Amino acid sequence: MDEPALIQHAQQGDLDSFNRLVLEYQSLVYNLAYRIMGDGDSASDATQEAFISAYKNIRGYRGGSFKSWLMRIVTNACYDELRHRKRRPAASLEALAVVETGPDAEGEAQLVSETESPEAHAERTELASALQHCLDNLPDDQRIVIVMCDVQEMDYAEIASAMRIALGTVKSRIARARAKLRDCIQRQRELLPSALRLQSEQT
Repeated sequence: MDEPALIQHAQQGDLDSFNRLVLEYQSLVYNLAYRIMGDGDSASDATQEAFISAYKNIRGYRGGSFKSWLMRIVTNACYDELRHRKRRPAASLEALAVVETGPDAEGEAQLVSETESPEAHAERTELASALQHCLDNLPDDQRIVIVMCDVQEMDYAEIASAMRIALGTVKSRIARARAKLRDCIQRQRELLPSALRLQSEQT
């Protein structure tokens, strides 16, 4: 894909070029929205709003990482929806541990591995539930950067660009979020799989 050429054509009003950009990035945008919003319907709405906004504002795109530009738009769309609801975002049960399945998760790992034992799957599910509880208690700004970094595997510079914050702020938010998650999980040792609980008690 010649991304610069597609962007240039889209800026000139070529809808087909913009749609090709949508196809390239729709899974990434949807997955970020899903992990922020916590449910498929809200993620789909935020994704749609993000691409509508991107199409309306693409003439204002001035270069740099197009992915980061899109991530900023979808993050803002999620923020707008969360403010409208006046509630905290719900974390995905699978965040940081497993991924959703279905047409929007094409190319990602499936929920249950054919080689995974029932015991291992049960432990992974327990860990995901413990992580969900801890993610629910993170401040929104820390939740989003930790999802971008540890789930979406975006680097610090991309996150800083997407969030329009300083690189040092990204690093400090991620460090605080990881520390809070670690402390929260340690406080919930009785909820952890037995093997992880024993390991935690030895540290």
